[in-house]
Amino acid sequence: MPILSILTSGGDAPGMNAVIRAAAKTASAHGWRVIGVEDGYNGLIEGCFVDLTPAFIDDIDREGGTVLRSARSAKFRTVEGRAQAARHLTGVDCLLVIGGNGSLTGAKIFGKEHGIRVVGVPASIDNDIACTSMSIGVDTALNTIVEACDRICDTARSHRRAFLVEVMGRECGYLAMASAIACSADAVLFREQGKSEEQLITELRGVIRHSYSATRMKKRVLIIKAEGVEVSTASLAAKLEETMQEDSGGATLRYTILGHVVRGGRPSSFDRIIGSRLGYAAFHAALNGLDQIMLGWRSEDPVSQPSHVDRNIQYVPLEHMLSETQRMLDGTHPVTRARIDMITKVQGVLPL
Repeated sequence: MPILSILTSGGDAPGMNAVIRAAAKTASAHGWRVIGVEDGYNGLIEGCFVDLTPAFIDDIDREGGTVLRSARSAKFRTVEGRAQAARHLTGVDCLLVIGGNGSLTGAKIFGKEHGIRVVGVPASIDNDIACTSMSIGVDTALNTIVEACDRICDTARSHRRAFLVEVMGRECGYLAMASAIACSADAVLFREQGKSEEQLITELRGVIRHSYSATRMKKRVLIIKAEGVEVSTASLAAKLEETMQEDSGGATLRYTILGHVVRGGRPSSFDRIIGSRLGYAAFHAALNGLDQIMLGWRSEDPVSQPSHVDRNIQYVPLEHMLSETQRMLDGTHPVTRARIDMITKVQGVLPL
């Protein structure tokens, strides 16, 4: 009986469970045994497995996080750690890795070192993976940010306040950019702008002055900041607070760091759908003997190839995807440039 092993690694993302369930159900229907690896690559090193029976995976697609749990593994970065992990995969026909940039990097290296077939599915709330238009967890994270900011704006209007809200995203400003538009923010700050603290303060003071001027008379100001911006949220807030009386005529400023709240919660319908479709297609990739690939959702990358079972899913070589992801993070990729150009064009419109 062929065996599929499924592993979730790195930061958890809502929708991971949908991938697990779809891949496991499809594999079982084709006569495969499916085993889950608990605790990410750490669990693979220690041999922590669980049979993904139909009873185990019932309704898991409704839950956030990952039922297999996740972890970041320093030991797996060593040759010795990967060799120990490989010994636990004897007889496994394919390893399905669900995770982000670091997790898929590990999968590529591990598979090549030990001749283990690997298939990757992109799961990262940061939307910082190349060759896929959307990663699992992004839609849910955005919905969480929007709900939080809507609540913050309710109290901000009641007290005539400006709020600086930090959202997750690591080195990628996508969540900040997208949520700024969805939340009707007055300004957005993200690492890719490359602005100094002095520039940021000057621009934000201008937004606050305009918003609370006699011609505009806003009841609240909302500024969204990506966590990747090197200047701390607390430092920005403290400096802006010093000039609030002068710039706003009495309005106050508060800041909120949403942090890991953005990661949690039950996945949105969209994350459940793309997670299920990617999981279904991932098993068929394994069934067809594919190796060293990631499945991209509506990828427009010229190297990608259409999947056998879903016209919205493409197969992308892991090595190519990882090099393109590095370009996204260093700002040279067309996707990153397009995001920056778009938000730059609307920066002057946001506070009006």
